[in-house]
Amino acid sequence: MATSRLSLTTGKRWIKTALVGSGALRLVSKVTGQGIAILMYHSVLDEPEHQANTVDMGHQTETFRRQMEIIAHEYDPVSMDEVPSFVTGERPMPRRAVVITFDDGYADNLEVAAPILSHFGICATFYVSVRCVDEAQPPWVARVRYAFRRSKKQLWQSPNGTIWPLADYEGREAAFIAACALCARLTGEAQERMVEAMERELDAGPIPPEACRMLTWDQVRALTRGGHIVGSHTLSHPNLAHVGDDELNTEITKSRRRIQDEVGGPILHFAYPNPVLSPHWTMRTVAASRQAGYQTAVIATPGLVRQRDDLHSLHRLPASRNLEAFRWNLACLFLGRRSM
Repeated sequence: MATSRLSLTTGKRWIKTALVGSGALRLVSKVTGQGIAILMYHSVLDEPEHQANTVDMGHQTETFRRQMEIIAHEYDPVSMDEVPSFVTGERPMPRRAVVITFDDGYADNLEVAAPILSHFGICATFYVSVRCVDEAQPPWVARVRYAFRRSKKQLWQSPNGTIWPLADYEGREAAFIAACALCARLTGEAQERMVEAMERELDAGPIPPEACRMLTWDQVRALTRGGHIVGSHTLSHPNLAHVGDDELNTEITKSRRRIQDEVGGPILHFAYPNPVLSPHWTMRTVAASRQAGYQTAVIATPGLVRQRDDLHSLHRLPASRNLEAFRWNLACLFLGRRSM
């Protein structure tokens, strides 16, 4: 039975590779109508698996370079600034248009990713969380993940009194998800107090600064000087669909003003954080981002951007860390499917 499953998996992999390599999917995509694929990244490092900030979301440098080579040679890279005129029908896009985006604001975005992007002539959009830059501190999700995975404690009691066992990986992951569900509903100082309390209770200490470096404002400005676009990813990275109206408006509007003050130019693009809870956006958040003056806002749900889509809930595809899956998922996206 195990051999049969392995043979089936290998067979599917061979078929996928053959289809992508033959160009058949590209021919089919020509009849499905125009659209834009927006790809989502976070961090790019030589050894992302050894970095506290990139567990579960980092791309290895050579993999990222090869992915950008594919985008440059087989697709049509465009910038986020070009998306609104396509969505409103004012101008067409190339048949296989792709936008590259990054979330959070890790220092490797400038130090590692930007030179690769420049080599291939790709303009990316970098959505930064203001508190991460202001305080040189990783997003709270990374801090909580680090605390649960490094703690030597065998139990954790959540603020609501639930006892979570930490004796094995599954237990720690379940506790981590429960902790994130609490933090995702908080903003600003309330969120910070919650995270600090978890770090103390788990006796894990904060992430060492050298293990998870964030962009400085000088580096953010360097990205814009390099021809890239900077957008907002809120002040403190909450799940905006689960906070009150005052907190929602503060996170969306004040982050935009703060970044504008630092870069000396308009901030036109926004990305909704997606920490654990579902949904991570609603029509209320869409209205708030539109009212704040953003031209676009992107969500973390796969799909192709089409004409007449809502500019403040544009789909994005998380970029696979596997090169074969990356090719396949992107090809499927232009067929109007998430995967096949």
